[in-house]
Formats: sequence, structure tokens, C-alpha cells
Amino acid sequence: MKIRLSTRGLPPTDSLREFAELRLGFALARFSPRIAGVAVRLGDENGPKGGVDKSCRITVDLGRAGVVNTEDTDAILEAAVCRAAERAGRSVGRALERAGRGRRTTRRLAL
Repeated sequence: MKIRLSTRGLPPTDSLREFAELRLGFALARFSPRIAGVAVRLGDENGPKGGVDKSCRITVDLGRAGVVNTEDTDAILEAAVCRAAERAGRSVGRALERAGRGRRTTRRLAL
């Protein structure tokens, strides 16, 4: 599973990248064969002013099953990443379940 990470208003540190990849790995590992790509955008809206303004937006491309977008905002960036990753995992599961329901399989009975 390939993860693209971009930041806005934050320095792109290696520890931040590792943290985001680890959390997304936990949340999306069971779906990894069905995931075409993951994009993570981390941002700090107010810059050094502080406040509840650190955001994490996750976009998961599921190919034919569609695209799943999740977002969370918190004062602590790691908390926003954790919650957005958990939501992404649940949303991907639902999207793949819905996509699977559309297929009909028939079995031939041996007589």
C-alpha cells in the first residue's frame, strides 16, 4: 500500500511520516490488496497561534469501488491522525462491503 503524505503549514518530519504510516497501516492493513493508493494531507490552519486547528485529511482510492475521504481536526496533530485513520478504516470496510453486494455470483449445481 503506497501512502503519499503532504503537509501545509507544518514541517514534513520523518517522525511525523512514520507515525502516520504506522497508524494507517494498523487501520487499513486488512484491506491493502484492494487499495490502489492513499493520500494524507496534514495541515496547521493558524500556524503558531495555537488552538484546535491541526487537521488530517485522508483519501483512500479503492479503484472500481470508489474513493473514501475522511477528515479530523484537533489541537494535537497525532490525535487528529489517529481518529482520521480509524474512520478511514471503518469507511473503507463499508465501501468495500457495498461494492461487493453489487456482484451476483451463481453456482451451478452438480446433478
